[in-house]
Amino acid sequence: MKILSVVGARPNYVKLVAVHDVFSRFFEHVVVDTGQHYDYEMNRVFFEQLEVPEPDYFLGVGSGSHGYQVGEIVKRVEEVLQRERPDFVVVYGDTNSTLGGALAAVKAGFRVGHVEAGLRSFDMSMPEEVNRRVVDHVSHLLFAPTGSAYRNLLAERVPGRVFVTGDVHVRALKRWLPIAEERSHVLERLGLDPGYVVVTLHRAENTDDPARLSKIVGLLVGLARRERVVFPVHPRTRKRLVDLGLWEGLSGSGIVLSEPLGYLDFLKLLSNSRLVVTDSGGVQREAYLLRKPVVVLRGVTEWVELVESGLALLVDVESGLDPERILDWRPSGYVEGLLGDEHAPEKIAEILKGYLESGNF
Repeated sequence: MKILSVVGARPNYVKLVAVHDVFSRFFEHVVVDTGQHYDYEMNRVFFEQLEVPEPDYFLGVGSGSHGYQVGEIVKRVEEVLQRERPDFVVVYGDTNSTLGGALAAVKAGFRVGHVEAGLRSFDMSMPEEVNRRVVDHVSHLLFAPTGSAYRNLLAERVPGRVFVTGDVHVRALKRWLPIAEERSHVLERLGLDPGYVVVTLHRAENTDDPARLSKIVGLLVGLARRERVVFPVHPRTRKRLVDLGLWEGLSGSGIVLSEPLGYLDFLKLLSNSRLVVTDSGGVQREAYLLRKPVVVLRGVTEWVELVESGLALLVDVESGLDPERILDWRPSGYVEGLLGDEHAPEKIAEILKGYLESGNF
C-alpha cells in the first residue's frame, strides 16, 4: 500500500516529522515537498536535523501570490500523482500546499486524508480558514485533533469519514524536546538566560495591515522595557517591517532579533522561556504542551480548548495592546490531555490501513 504525503511549509514539516516513522512501517511512504517554503530554516533544516529522509520529489514552487502558489502546486503535484499512482494522498494543516495537494488529488481521482481536520476560526478573511474548509470538504478521511474540531466537521456535514485522533504535534514534541535540550546551543548563541519572552509573528492579518503591524511593534517595544524579549523573525514579516519603516524601531529597542530557527533550536528556546506571544497555531500548541503561558495576538483562534481552559489569552490587536496586562497574565491552571496523546500517528496509520484493506469507500 502506497501513501503519498504532500508538504511544503514549515507547519507541514513538523507534522511530517511526527508521522513519518509510523507511516514508513505501515506503508510505502512517498514524500512530495512543494517548496512553498524554501529558506533553509523553514525547509531544509527539518530534513537534515530530524531524521526524515530527503523528499522523493521537490517541486520548487517558491513564493508568489496565493493563487499562483496553489495553481503551481496543483499542476506539479498532479504530475507526480500520475507517475506514482498512490493508494491514498495525505495532506497536513492549512497551508497553500495543503490546499493544492488536496485539489490535485481529488481532481485526478485519488483519495485524500486530512491530518488536522476540522479546525475553525470562523474568519473567512484568513487564507488558512479558506484552505482548511475547502480541504475538509474534498477529503475522504478526516483526522480531527480535538473534540471541537470533530464537532465542527459534523455540523458542516462533510462527506468524508471523521475520526478524533489527537494532535500529532504531541508526538513530535515529546520525541524531539529531550534531543533539543541536549543538542541545541541557541541560548548561548543569542546570549540568553532562561526566563525571557518569546515572540513569533507571521499571519497575514497582522503583517499585511500597516496599522496592526505598527501596534504590534509598539507592544513588543513596551514588553522589552520590562523583560528580555527574543523574536525569531519570519522572512515575510521582516520584509514587511523593513518596507513600512518599522524595523529600525525594533532593532533599537533591545529586543533580541534572529533569523528563523530550526525546529530543535526553537523547541529549546520555547522550553526555557517564561511567556510566549504569538499568532501561530503551532506555537500555541507547543506552548501549551510545554506548560508555558501563551498570549495569542488574534481576535479568534482555532485552538478553542486552550482558551476555554484558561491556558491561552486572546488579545485582539484592534482593541488595544497593554504590555503590563500581557506580562502579568498567568493561566488559571494546567489541564492535561487537551490535544490527546503521543499515539495520534499510529491511530491515523491504522485507520488508513483498515480502509485500504477493506476497500470500504
